[in-house]
Amino acid sequence: MIFRFAKGGLDVFPRLVASEHHAEFPDADLASGNAGLDALLCGGLPRGTSTLFLGPAGTGKSTIATQFAAAAALRGERSALYIFDENINTFRSRSCKLGIDVESHVKSGLMTVQQVDPAELSSGEFATMLRRVVDGTDACGRPAKVVIVDSLNGYLNSMPDSRFLTAQLHELLSYLGQQGVVTLLTVTQSGMMGNNMHTPIDTTYLVDNVILFRYFEARGRVRRAISVVKKRSGKHEPTIRELRVTPAGIEIGEPLEDFEGVLTGVPRYVGDGAILMKKPDGE
Repeated sequence: MIFRFAKGGLDVFPRLVASEHHAEFPDADLASGNAGLDALLCGGLPRGTSTLFLGPAGTGKSTIATQFAAAAALRGERSALYIFDENINTFRSRSCKLGIDVESHVKSGLMTVQQVDPAELSSGEFATMLRRVVDGTDACGRPAKVVIVDSLNGYLNSMPDSRFLTAQLHELLSYLGQQGVVTLLTVTQSGMMGNNMHTPIDTTYLVDNVILFRYFEARGRVRRAISVVKKRSGKHEPTIRELRVTPAGIEIGEPLEDFEGVLTGVPRYVGDGAILMKKPDGE
């Protein structure tokens, strides 16, 4: 058992046993509020499931995750975001510039954002923190329905050995799933394109859904692509679509049917007229 000396006594962090925690929740999807993204997911992310956002840095993983949190807040549901790799002020500024209303949701208590220093937090403490957030016994007092860990790279740094991450994460995701929570995890791959991309640890088999992000080159420009490669319960589109993140919000383009090899980052043009979103004015 892990504990910490705190003001007024000891703060104890008991081991999380997922099988001891069950809750009833509706069989429904959590929509993102973005028509293109929800179409790609054939409705949204099912309640009680975990989703991995996998791709290189800067491809839009955190932005898409924040979009889901903001959509939940608009429905009156609380989201809890744990930021390992980014300063909170940077997170707020970036979200505002991309048209995601984080500030009002933070003020209302429907979105809580906590910056986490992995050097100061053990995995046991983090699991207890999530339990208090999900059951509403934390300072906010409102149970969270969406939990975002951004990113697992940072969470991995709190582990004494990477071998422990799989066991801890399995128990944590099982608990959150049995509480009906939609859990979003981001993993940043090293490298940008091609065969030089590597993942610090493979967690794709632990999660229910996997959304893949990629850079690719076309017409002398660096583009982004998004695709759903796994959705354990329910249908999803098998297409690869262009992703644009602009001040007007998230834009999902038409399927990239005129290209092959987009997921490698070096696509080959095979069509008569490439379907790519037009550049916004001034770009």
